[in-house]
Amino acid sequence: MKEDKLIILSNEKVFREKKSDQYSCLNADLQILPDELNKFYDVECIFRKLKNEGKHKYSLKKIRASGNIFVFIFNLLKTLKTKKSKYLIISISPYTFISFIFLFFLKKNIFIYLMSSGHEEYKYILGNWSVWIYDLMFKIVTKNSKVIVCHERLFDKDKSFLVAPSRLNEVWMSNHTIPKKDIPKLLYVGRINPEKGIENFINIFNKLKINAELSIVGESRKKNSFLINKNIKLLGYVSEEKDLANIYDEHNITILPSYTEAYPYVIEESLSRRRPVIIFQDIDYVKNNKFGIFVSKRDADSVTKTINHILGNYSNIQKDIEKNKLPTKKDMITRFVQILNN
Repeated sequence: MKEDKLIILSNEKVFREKKSDQYSCLNADLQILPDELNKFYDVECIFRKLKNEGKHKYSLKKIRASGNIFVFIFNLLKTLKTKKSKYLIISISPYTFISFIFLFFLKKNIFIYLMSSGHEEYKYILGNWSVWIYDLMFKIVTKNSKVIVCHERLFDKDKSFLVAPSRLNEVWMSNHTIPKKDIPKLLYVGRINPEKGIENFINIFNKLKINAELSIVGESRKKNSFLINKNIKLLGYVSEEKDLANIYDEHNITILPSYTEAYPYVIEESLSRRRPVIIFQDIDYVKNNKFGIFVSKRDADSVTKTINHILGNYSNIQKDIEKNKLPTKKDMITRFVQILNN
């Protein structure tokens, strides 16, 4: 029997099926971590409410979906009767910040998990004015809790615990294939949202002076007329890991055109299939000393040069990629348990 209670709070949203304890979400990270930690702790989650069903389903049943900040705090207060509970806050938002204030004054055992500093996201989505508000929340929370980060650049390494997020398992790490290199077969995996930079990259792709193909794995909530091009394939959402790994294998270069990123799983997935990745200068920090990641300027000439360099040196690049020590999902959860038990 799991005796230790772990309460997870996040600004992310979950959907509950009618007359059921089945929950789902849009963010795979939000599904993986609670479900895996529930093998070691008695996990209860407090999230926001999602209106439509998500792609990622939980095995965990103890989830409270909150329609507004008042319900969110009310659900938090219900957990206080268990005196020895640990609290894991995922990312900083107005919802989780107010929750932190309650927990701090009640002298609870608080961990904050940061997959990004949050500053870039707030600036991009809400504008410059929001950054100073977020920075104030960030400083208050990180100064008064145990900080878990996924990258050393996010926080003082002497005052935080480092975790390497991962979804990799044996599906990703075995049965590698040799790609065809006759033409550039580019792959984008992710949401079709403005901050992901895919619309900008398609404009660049249309100006390339080389014959290339682009496949897009992901969904959009609106019609995207910019996708119209005979060399662009929209594959939709792919849920099965094996199917997604096969799609990586069918391509020779992965594209990550985001303007801002935290810890993109796409890089780990691509490198696990020994496929090099092109990113842009906005997010050069995600390289993290890994082999097989190439930084390009955000224009057609630079992208063309980068593609030609990769295809011209593909065998050597693949050998370099094999040197990477990629973390697995098991490694991530083991590290989390070590930190939470410390």
